[in-house]
Amino acid sequence: MRWCFTDNLQVSVAADRETALALLRRLEPEVVTLDLGLPPDPGGSTEGFALLEDILRLAPMTKVIVVTGREEKENAVKAIGMGAADFYQKPVDADILSFVVNRAFRLAELEKENLELASRDNTSVKGIIAASPQMLAVCRTLEKVAPTDITTLINGETGTGKEVLARALHDLSPRAHMPFAAINCAAIPDNLLESELFGYEKGAFTGATQSKKGKIESANGGTLFLDEIGDMPMALQAKLLRFLQERVVDRVGSLKPTPVDVRVVCATHRNVNELIQEGTFREDLYYRISEITLDLPAVRDRDGDALVIAQSLLKSLSKQLDRPGLSFCDDAISAIETYPWPGNVREMINKIKRSVIMADGKRITIDDLQLPLSTDNTDANESQLNLRKVRENAERAAIVQALRTSNFNMAQASRLLGVTRPTLYNLTDKYRINTSVEAAES
Repeated sequence: MRWCFTDNLQVSVAADRETALALLRRLEPEVVTLDLGLPPDPGGSTEGFALLEDILRLAPMTKVIVVTGREEKENAVKAIGMGAADFYQKPVDADILSFVVNRAFRLAELEKENLELASRDNTSVKGIIAASPQMLAVCRTLEKVAPTDITTLINGETGTGKEVLARALHDLSPRAHMPFAAINCAAIPDNLLESELFGYEKGAFTGATQSKKGKIESANGGTLFLDEIGDMPMALQAKLLRFLQERVVDRVGSLKPTPVDVRVVCATHRNVNELIQEGTFREDLYYRISEITLDLPAVRDRDGDALVIAQSLLKSLSKQLDRPGLSFCDDAISAIETYPWPGNVREMINKIKRSVIMADGKRITIDDLQLPLSTDNTDANESQLNLRKVRENAERAAIVQALRTSNFNMAQASRLLGVTRPTLYNLTDKYRINTSVEAAES
């Protein structure tokens, strides 16, 4: 069979199950041809089926072509049912065997490309750095909502990146080439907010020497982002509600309404339901602005994202501040992972920017970040005395982090960890780590 293949293929031969598994772990072949009649059962198929099961467990992406005799049709059907990619009947015909093997290589290549594309899609939302199941779920919802014109409310703590999410909604929509206008409802005095939003006519009030478009009109054809809408005064809420219903703007001092075509995205860090109970926010307006709600989790609630975000920020800020080659010390990494980040991403940007400026060498310390030392409780300290337990805990944590960082792509995770895919599968089995994205999100 070896001489049936072209010179550009690397062919390795194994005479038994043990040798085959050793080659599988070392070479990670994309395609395996498997004769079911292996010693110590060369006349049967038990050893071959056992090896097929091992290969599919250790390297499920490997394409296995089962080689059978002419009288072994049942074995071929059983092998395909177990997960083999194809089967080939003896006696050997070089052309047909080459065709079957090349087809398996092409299938493996297509599956690899699809996995890479799927992985890129999960992190394709511009401006969002995430590896946690919580944020990846938000990104997938955002990608579904973006192509529509549905009014969206983004809930999240201060500093979580609500405007970044709003811009991503705009950038992924058919309106991406049109204006994006943002206004912070809490940053403008109440008496000026109406004219800023709706515009005004010449002579509408003292100082109005010429007509001016408001933010709503300036976003015509594009997206209007109303940040901190929970702080909008009640009197203005009624006028905003009329705009959302009628899609026309009444400038201050004008008697003629102006039709406007905008997609509206709102955001707030406040609990709108509590504001409704307090009587400071209109319930009917809430239902208008929350046709779809995106709940943006705080950094402390995004499993493993703190370090992912910190590493990305360090890379961009060190380049921006002309301090290339910086990295975090172990104590800094530990502090980043355990600190609750009450100011979320905004606080992290400030901390890391300071550390880039203050670092003396190439390693950023916990003092540069001005973060508290992470402390373990007594039980945790006692458990650190067991070296085997420490090693297992560290190994398990590294595997989980690599899986989350790669969105549970086993090939990428194994490269991050510097091990082969079969080794990673063995380790996930050992520590009973679920390797599916769906299970991680549930």
